[in-house]
Amino acid sequence: MRVRELAEWLGATFEGDGEKELLDVAPLEKAGASDVSFVGSRKAAAQAESSAAGCLLVPMEWPSGAYRTVIRVPEPRTAFARAMSRFYPTAELKPGVHPTAVVGKDVELGALVYIGPHAVVGDNTRIGVASSIGAGCYVGKRVVLGEGCVLNPNVTVYDNVDIGRGTILHSGVVIGADGFGYVMDRDRWHKFPQVGRVEIGSFVEIGANSCVDRAALGVTEIGEGTKLDNMVHVGHNCRIGRHVVVAAQTGFSGGVVVEDYAVIGGQVGIGDKARIESRAVLGSGCGVLTSKIIHSGETVWGTPARPLKQHLEQLANLARLPQLRREVAELKARVAKLVERGALEGRE
Repeated sequence: MRVRELAEWLGATFEGDGEKELLDVAPLEKAGASDVSFVGSRKAAAQAESSAAGCLLVPMEWPSGAYRTVIRVPEPRTAFARAMSRFYPTAELKPGVHPTAVVGKDVELGALVYIGPHAVVGDNTRIGVASSIGAGCYVGKRVVLGEGCVLNPNVTVYDNVDIGRGTILHSGVVIGADGFGYVMDRDRWHKFPQVGRVEIGSFVEIGANSCVDRAALGVTEIGEGTKLDNMVHVGHNCRIGRHVVVAAQTGFSGGVVVEDYAVIGGQVGIGDKARIESRAVLGSGCGVLTSKIIHSGETVWGTPARPLKQHLEQLANLARLPQLRREVAELKARVAKLVERGALEGRE
């Protein structure tokens, strides 16, 4: 692809050699003369001069200069992601049902659907147009899968689950398993029946080996555009809003509410019925106590989770503890000497 063609496809303007042939994408420090890279931060801007990249995607305010070929875009990182899709297009699967797949009764298959080897689709399920179900997947009864969805190999979707269009489930994802619900009777735990459902919105992406449990009663919900990383657990009756991002190894206990556009770091633990309000940010490794409310736009860190400024102040105080301990020891020694001297003077 030539620089001129890439710029036109991005709806952008270029400076420099528009006929330069671009063969791949690469990070700044490894890019060569036939690669395109991007400048998305101040650190990257400092590295750009020494980069051998044949073309750079740069912000609109990038200084003019004929020393290299650039394409000006409002958001270089976003434009680079789009450019990557031109160099690495998604492999297209031919529509059809593999001979080893098992498709139940009264299943509705939209046009251009692909069902891979050894996949199973249960009775009364509806698969939307151009959706893909990979090898070894299990899709239960009365499931609704919207158009253009991708289930990578070995995904499990239990009965009575609705999934919107354009959603991607990576390998090992389990949707609709029983929630962790038990009641104590006569010194033994007894299972509380999990008879609710799961509803997942459109354009959601769920990472490998993540689990979304069905509700005990009612619905476990994940809103449109939300992205879950690998090994995320969403407990029963949780309500995750729209365009939420959650990093790996985070766990949501039952009944948690996360409002739109919240950002949740990795290895975060969230207790029962906690509420994370819109656009709140939870730092990696923090712990949110049961029924706690993290307010809209607030950034929290630590366990228990507290406002970031307060958390940093406490870390600074902890760092000073060794010195404080030495000072206290010295003061105790001085006081002891003063007491001893006063006792001696009293005897005289």
